Amino acid sequence: MFKGMKKMAMKAMMSKQLKGMPKEMQDKILDMVEKNPEFFEKMAKKIKERTDRGEDKMMAMQTVAKEHQAELQQMFMGGK
Repeated sequence: MFKGMKKMAMKAMMSKQLKGMPKEMQDKILDMVEKNPEFFEKMAKKIKERTDRGEDKMMAMQTVAKEHQAELQQMFMGGK
């Protein structure tokens, strides 16, 4: 039960962050997160570490995304 609640909370948070993006793209990203929650939690922790050190949130997100670009591309294309 707790796992289901955690999924719903994460999905709601992500939906809020993706507002303004085309629905098809939102669905694709939400599906990636749902299928790979540990990967995205790891990325979120890295972003938080960087912002806790004073780095701008957008820059931290971009840097971490670049570090994991190959994995993200593979997921986006339907792998993993």
